[in-house]
Amino acid sequence: MERKTKINAEDGKQELMITREFDLPLNLLFKAYVEPALVEQWMGTKVLKLDSRKHGSYQFETTDPKGIKHGFSGVIHELIRDKKIVRTFEMDGTPFGVQLESYKFEQLTSDTSKLTMHVIYESVTIRDQILQLPFAQGINMAHNRIQDIVNKQNNRS
Repeated sequence: MERKTKINAEDGKQELMITREFDLPLNLLFKAYVEPALVEQWMGTKVLKLDSRKHGSYQFETTDPKGIKHGFSGVIHELIRDKKIVRTFEMDGTPFGVQLESYKFEQLTSDTSKLTMHVIYESVTIRDQILQLPFAQGINMAHNRIQDIVNKQNNRS
């Protein structure tokens, strides 16, 4: 099956551009990134903290199949409802360091929207190491879950 989430990684650059079109209204796509209950569902993680505002922060925790807990966190530097989130992201216990993430939300039609993620890593080497992991599969699966979970919730209301 074709991945709907597209990842552009130019050689020699320490960044990724990730895009995905969703069959979701803009406000519902944005909600999937700022409401703790929705984040927990599509990420499959526990939200310990999610202060969705400028100068807010977040802290998540996930448990791997071996029962080992992994934490990740960051600071929200900018949040413009239904338009943009700029935040840092750091995963505990990894050599990858802090990355900067910019999420741009766009309305395409009344029922469709687009997410563009610009992720900047500390180095080209770290970015390339991330791409060696099952990163592309994982982000595509996460975006598929956003589509499914938010659609189901929207159809119930």
